[in-house]
Parts: sequence; C-alpha cells; structure tokens
Amino acid sequence: MDIDTALKEAMALDGALGAALVDYESGMMLGSAGGGRALNLEVAAAGNTDVVRAKARTLEALGIREGIEDILITLDRQYHVIRLLTRGGSRLFLYLALDRARANLAMARHGLRTIERELSM
Repeated sequence: MDIDTALKEAMALDGALGAALVDYESGMMLGSAGGGRALNLEVAAAGNTDVVRAKARTLEALGIREGIEDILITLDRQYHVIRLLTRGGSRLFLYLALDRARANLAMARHGLRTIERELSM
C-alpha cells in the first residue's frame, strides 16, 4: 500500500477527521488527508513530532528499553492517535485525529496497525 492509499484507509475509519504520515526527525509530513480549517495537519505534524521526541527521551532517561507502540491523547471531543512505525530504523509515525462521538478507539487502533503492516515505503 502506498502513502496516499494508506491515508485514504485511515480516513475511512469511523470518526476520522484527519490523518498524516510524518517524519519525526524533521517534523515534515510525507502525506496527509482530511484536516481543514478546524484541524491544521501541518501544525499537528510539527507539534506531535515534539510529543514523540519528548516521550522517547523520557523512556531513555528512565532506562525503559521498550518501543513505543502508540501514543493516545484524549480531548473533550477528539482522540489523537500517534502510531510509530516499526520498520527497520524508520523515524515515522502515522497521526490520526478522530471525532470522539463517532469513533471506536479500539477499531481505530486496529486499523492503524493494519495500515502500518501493509504500508510500503
């Protein structure tokens, strides 16, 4: 599955508001879908890059040698899911913003795992 198809699949998940594939070394998006005025995916990509880097530094400082599977941020009306990709040393994450009233969080996480497995880089 290519990047555009992966992002379309992410947007097909119930409640999806926006999705992006982000390089967290640079903070640059490799692709995005959805978003709009209410959800600026460029800003989200840059901000979530800081979240991923901070969590990685914290785990290192704590001596925890486990990989981050995903990071979940819950808001009053939204879920934000950051799924780190586990391919050979890649520094990428899938970002998905969901409308909390329409989303099934467990299914969204499952969907992101499936997309991760099928994504070709």
